[in-house]
Amino acid sequence: MNKKFLVGIAAVLTAIIAFTPLFGNAFAAGAEVEPKGLANTCKAAMLIDSETGTVVYEKNTREHLQIASMVKIMTLGLAFDEIERREIPFDSIVTASENAAAMGGSQAFLDANADYKLDELLKSIVVASANDSCVAVAEYLYGSVEAFVAAMNERAQKLGLTDTKFVNCTGLPQAGQYSCAADVAAMFKLLTEHERFFDYAKVWMYDFQHPSGRVTGLTNTNKLIKFYEGCDGGKTGYTDEARSCITVTAKRGDTRLICVAIGAENSKTRNKEVSEMLNYGFANYKTVYAARKGEVIGEFAVANGKTDKITVVLEKDCSAFIASGEQSEFSLEPQINKLTAPVKSGDVVGKVIIKLNGNDFAEVNAIAQNGCAQKGYKDILDDFISKW
Repeated sequence: MNKKFLVGIAAVLTAIIAFTPLFGNAFAAGAEVEPKGLANTCKAAMLIDSETGTVVYEKNTREHLQIASMVKIMTLGLAFDEIERREIPFDSIVTASENAAAMGGSQAFLDANADYKLDELLKSIVVASANDSCVAVAEYLYGSVEAFVAAMNERAQKLGLTDTKFVNCTGLPQAGQYSCAADVAAMFKLLTEHERFFDYAKVWMYDFQHPSGRVTGLTNTNKLIKFYEGCDGGKTGYTDEARSCITVTAKRGDTRLICVAIGAENSKTRNKEVSEMLNYGFANYKTVYAARKGEVIGEFAVANGKTDKITVVLEKDCSAFIASGEQSEFSLEPQINKLTAPVKSGDVVGKVIIKLNGNDFAEVNAIAQNGCAQKGYKDILDDFISKW
């Protein structure tokens, strides 16, 4: 597949993401992108740009597969969303039930009926894929694992993840549970929007403290954070049926990539092939910013205001993911509404059309950086007197 065609795909998908709040459909099935010279033995794989969702590489991305502990990507995403929505403090105390403490597989070895901080449990899930901590957090947030899993499935439906079904929150083998590479990439893209995830994901080793004084040494299951340049987060998984799985993110310069691999023969092969996919992405593509959030567009007149003008800025970043070496000349064309006071800080006052190489590329809201109150009778009188 030639480079110009891939750049065209990138431009179209980038524009879709810029205009569309939910990006689940950006991973819709289609002609698979398989660059020459990039071998992959996994059952399914995907490489995307984290900012725009542009697909760089894909293989069997819609095939229903077991994903083992990568189920925890949704577990963590839902947990972070609920904690933020309900403004739950991260130092809240969670009592580990006997059900949680009895979980097998990877675990933090929680003591039944012991109290742990929510923050500590989440950290153990990210670093060590702790199944017992998953259950403890699920029960704390939703009252039961069943209710939490129902919320996981509801969230997947809302995001357009039509090839995913959850039966538990851990990824332990259980009939009826499956996902696909495209849905995993979408889930992980949302998870990376939580900065706290990266605080945990970068940890290589640490001691998990139990209330009894006992200590469990935990090591990150994602070895690429130590051995791949720029890798700062991920989630691994392994079961006999799923085989070796991983989803990781790495950033170099302004470019952040997300890579998914499902069903590798072993962790060595998995890490090697993921590294090769990331190398391909960084070598052949780059992220360029047309504008940054908060960038000043200019000052614009306000009628009937206590001040004559307000400063207008961009509401969000705007970037393009393009082939390395390709031209990228941006221009910004403000289209600001006729402004009349009062105007509040943060109000949308127009839009900015962003052009790439002379063509319409994206549209970003223009917002008021500072407010402007409406003139009162005294202001009008003072104006009249000063002019008279």
